[in-house]
Amino acid sequence: MDEVDVVVIGAGVVGLAIARALAQRGREVLILEAADRFGSGVSSRNSEVIHAGIYYPRGSLKARLCVAGRDLLYAFCSEHGVAHRRCGKLIVAAHDGQLAELERIRSAALANGVELTAIEGAEARALEPQLECAGALHSPLTGIVDAHGYMLALLGQAQSRGALLVCDSPVTGLALHADGFRVAVSGAAPSLHARTLVNSAGLSAPQLARLMQGFPAERVPTPHLAKGSYFTLSGRAPFSRLIYPLPEPGGLGVHLTLDLAGRARFGPDVEWVGELDYRVDPARAAGFYRGIRAWWPALVDGALEPAYSGIRPKITGPGEPAADFRIDGAGAHGVRGLVHLFGIESPGLTASLAIAEHVADSLC
Repeated sequence: MDEVDVVVIGAGVVGLAIARALAQRGREVLILEAADRFGSGVSSRNSEVIHAGIYYPRGSLKARLCVAGRDLLYAFCSEHGVAHRRCGKLIVAAHDGQLAELERIRSAALANGVELTAIEGAEARALEPQLECAGALHSPLTGIVDAHGYMLALLGQAQSRGALLVCDSPVTGLALHADGFRVAVSGAAPSLHARTLVNSAGLSAPQLARLMQGFPAERVPTPHLAKGSYFTLSGRAPFSRLIYPLPEPGGLGVHLTLDLAGRARFGPDVEWVGELDYRVDPARAAGFYRGIRAWWPALVDGALEPAYSGIRPKITGPGEPAADFRIDGAGAHGVRGLVHLFGIESPGLTASLAIAEHVADSLC
């Protein structure tokens, strides 16, 4: 078998960040990607938001790695010329009955080291004249980023340190060995032998973990697929900041985000599905209009157009509490040199550099 130091499975934003971090520490890294290009899955089907670290339970991996990753990401983008903008966002209470929930969010954010400014409805309207709300929280640290440009920069840095990306290479077999791991790749012969293995396959991570011979199946969470559809706004965006309603089960609510050209898009909603299907049902627009008009009543009929969808790689299902990131190294499963990443949904993009350092520290 061909000998490889480190195999990283998955060339999404987190896999690329991990490959970069390990390559910068002198490791020989091979990145295997099932698709025909990097970043074509979860990493390219999201809101491209740099999150401040507001919503996550105190002390959780999501809270700690989002806050650390946010600062690392802004610095990385500035240093390497990745397009981004710290535009800020408003979390809005549509009516007085939601103001108590705003205060709960503010307190939780403060526990994570994130300060939000509470403002009254009139102050929010002064910032965003089209907005109607009883009150809001202003997050100045929230921003947007060119996700593709960011991944391209990560890949370039990894490759500059010797990392190799091989696309069209789905992993078809995994097995534990006394001195590492056997990795079978479709169409490749013989199998690879890796001393270190990182499973960063996103939606496929639990499936690959169950495929690994010798790895206990009870250590693998059950995957759940939560689809989120997006609609774009025809015409000029009436807001200069991101606008978020209160969170809903499974997500942060249908919110308004902006791309770097200033165009507005709304989403994602939450639809629990049993298979990968990225088609956007135009009929879902009705729910978008209802939700958006709670804080932007001037939205006119026919203004929303189907855009794209993404699927969150969740490890808890409908009605269950949201799970933390699972970054399972030897401390979790007892296998040296192996890291499985499960449930790396939002804020995975924001946290990616911090996740990479966390994984590299555990392996180097």
